[in-house]
Amino acid sequence: MKKILYSSFIRFIIVGILATGIHYGLYYILQRKINVNAAYSIGYIASFIVNFYLTAYFTFAKKPSWKKAFGFGGAHLCNYIIHISLLNFFLWIGISKSLAPIPVFCIAIPLNFLLVRFVFTNKSANF
Repeated sequence: MKKILYSSFIRFIIVGILATGIHYGLYYILQRKINVNAAYSIGYIASFIVNFYLTAYFTFAKKPSWKKAFGFGGAHLCNYIIHISLLNFFLWIGISKSLAPIPVFCIAIPLNFLLVRFVFTNKSANF
């Protein structure tokens, strides 16, 4: 059981790095032109789509479904609220727009793993 959890966590990290790169890359480009919350949200949505499919196929070796998409979306809605709240907090305390997402990722990504793992592995949830 530990080996399965460990390997899914490693795959989660790989997918997370890619999704985070997409998120941060879009945010970094867009935050110079539009409101930071809008830029962050656009990056989040793009990374969400990539993340869902890679998490299903690569991380947990499960076929994506609408039920999983809604569960994943629910987990990510909670995660998004954490992300946007932390982003605004770090901006408020004076961290630059370019660097503020970095501590957000450090806090929110481990929490997201627990939520997403529940969606893809909880048999009683009928996902």
